Amino acid sequence: QVQVAESGGGSVQAGDSLRLSCAASGRSYNYDAMAWFRQTPGQEREFVAGIRGSRTYYGDSVEGRFTISENNDKNTVYLQMNSLKPEDTAVYYCASGFPSSLTVKRQRAYDYWGRGTQVTVSS
Repeated sequence: QVQVAESGGGSVQAGDSLRLSCAASGRSYNYDAMAWFRQTPGQEREFVAGIRGSRTYYGDSVEGRFTISENNDKNTVYLQMNSLKPEDTAVYYCASGFPSSLTVKRQRAYDYWGRGTQVTVSS
């Protein structure tokens, strides 16, 4: 059974930074890509950032402020979020799977999902 678990969410002020972590584990676990998505009530899940091989991908709204990185030894992915804005408030989900370079921003391309971690940014 593959498990993906997020950590590091919380409540911060606008302009602050926060780092999320995502750990993947399980028997014979492997993946091609890991990604972060976020969702607010009543909205569709939005792609935030992804990493596939040596290449990283970002959503337009976070480009230049968020950075995704990976620690292969620990099967852990990090999302460093800087210059946070109130509109970044959401539940952040980590996902892993086998998307192609063309589908890396699509949630349906991912097989395993964490339960999410809340990020709240106050103005």
